[in-house]
Amino acid sequence: MIIQQLSVFLENRTGTLAEVLATLHENNINIRAMSVAETADFGILRFIVNQPEKVEQVLRKAQFALRVTPVLTMVLDDSPGSLLDRIEKLSNAGINIEYFYAFAVVGTERARIVLKVDALAEAQQLLGEYEEGQHKEKEQETDFYW
Repeated sequence: MIIQQLSVFLENRTGTLAEVLATLHENNINIRAMSVAETADFGILRFIVNQPEKVEQVLRKAQFALRVTPVLTMVLDDSPGSLLDRIEKLSNAGINIEYFYAFAVVGTERARIVLKVDALAEAQQLLGEYEEGQHKEKEQETDFYW
């Protein structure tokens, strides 16, 4: 499933992450997944929310520098090897994974993965065909935002 990821560019100084989170809190936005990458001078906060258009407007109004990026997400069984199967499928097709982040949800026995790949539509089709071949239930992807 393709979803919209928001990336906020943050100066690497004390309090910048809190400023973004406070803005989201003031607008009653709940983050579903999040990753922070940093360099010496700045960081990139990547996150998934259930209302990306609203959050984009809120953060632009608050004058944060941001980008909206389509990414691929999937829900996996939270078991050894389930991620490897999908990554090998993409790798064997020549699709490059630029980055990803993942998290397991306690009580669901599922893990959620967010992938940035260089061939988004091809990856989605490939993994969709793979899921059908594995007889996975479609509902695994439709409840991403839960």
